[in-house]
Amino acid sequence: MWLSTLLLALREIRRNLLRSFLTMLGIVIGVGAVITMVTLGNGATRAVQSQIASLGSNLLMVLPGQRMGPGGGGGPAFNVGDVEAIASQIGGVRLVAPEVRSSGTLVANGKNWGASLTGSTQDWFSVSNWSFASGRGFEPDEERVGAAVCVIGATVRRELFGSADPVGEQVRVKKFSCTVVGLLNAKGQGAMGNDQDNLLVLPLTTMQRRVVGHTRLNTILVSMRDSTDADTMKAGLRDLMRERRKLAENEDDNFNVLDTRQIADTMSGTTQVMTMLLGAVAAVSLVVGGIGIMNIMLVSVTERTREIGVRLAIGALEREVLLQFLIEAVVLAALGGLIGLMLATGTSLALARLMQIPYQFDPAINLLSFGFSAAIGVVFGYFPARRAARLDPIDALRHE
Repeated sequence: MWLSTLLLALREIRRNLLRSFLTMLGIVIGVGAVITMVTLGNGATRAVQSQIASLGSNLLMVLPGQRMGPGGGGGPAFNVGDVEAIASQIGGVRLVAPEVRSSGTLVANGKNWGASLTGSTQDWFSVSNWSFASGRGFEPDEERVGAAVCVIGATVRRELFGSADPVGEQVRVKKFSCTVVGLLNAKGQGAMGNDQDNLLVLPLTTMQRRVVGHTRLNTILVSMRDSTDADTMKAGLRDLMRERRKLAENEDDNFNVLDTRQIADTMSGTTQVMTMLLGAVAAVSLVVGGIGIMNIMLVSVTERTREIGVRLAIGALEREVLLQFLIEAVVLAALGGLIGLMLATGTSLALARLMQIPYQFDPAINLLSFGFSAAIGVVFGYFPARRAARLDPIDALRHE
């Protein structure tokens, strides 16, 4: 019985192919939209996590200012003494790297290119999770005397030197030239959309003397040992910095201690909420598609009233008629879900490549969307099927 009913349903769908396709279109769009939005949202979340991880693992960032964001208020800058105090007085510290940031135009091979400028120590490369494609970092003597040496990122290399090895070449920064001693491996886009590879790194002393003209530090990066508790470390850093800045008990902190893991969790949570919101909005089209199926099934019942009357008159049971129309609705919805699933897979792959985010296949959302589309057929197909099953055979046979 089930097989014959299914074959009858497929025959009716095939008999009106265009109408059947237009009926399924709402389900196709709904399933495709839900799967695409969730897949891209998962990919964006994964990309954010990777970008935050590229800043460094087990990393704390100490920044001046009362709070982050616009209107956060300034605070006294840090100095080398703060760096030395953290390294010597805080337990669980693996490495500490000061950081001075600026920007400027680089000149080499007759080409100009604007890039970020960073001044720090050799430890900065380890703390910030950078690796070398060629060359080396800074020697202790170079850091001590403020030597005119630099390390460049992949974007600077591409814009100024093309595919050539830049190690040993000269780059003019501001009013002085420095020798390229190292090339960093590419990291790609940062969490804030910035190009992490568009940078030139100088020894801290060189940066302070020849570029910014002061000894203030923008940031202190603190790398923790794997066994260290981040909250304990943050509390220790806060107490130490309050003591060094001579803040009274009733005064607010004029600095911030940020944990990159917390930043990653916050940003990932934000993208996941947006993914759920977009998925919910897209799911509305599934309901619209279900209404379309119910509408067409009601039209089909009206068109086939005489056929239904014949079936009932020769002994067909009400439940058999109900089952026939219900299966037609479910088949329409399920076929729409299957087409939407295939469409979403291709669309997600294309958009993930275009947006430069990883493609994250989620079998759960694919199965859930397909199952929901079939359920839509049951829910919205039941009323037309019930109406067909309850037709009076005599009235149905009289229908023109």
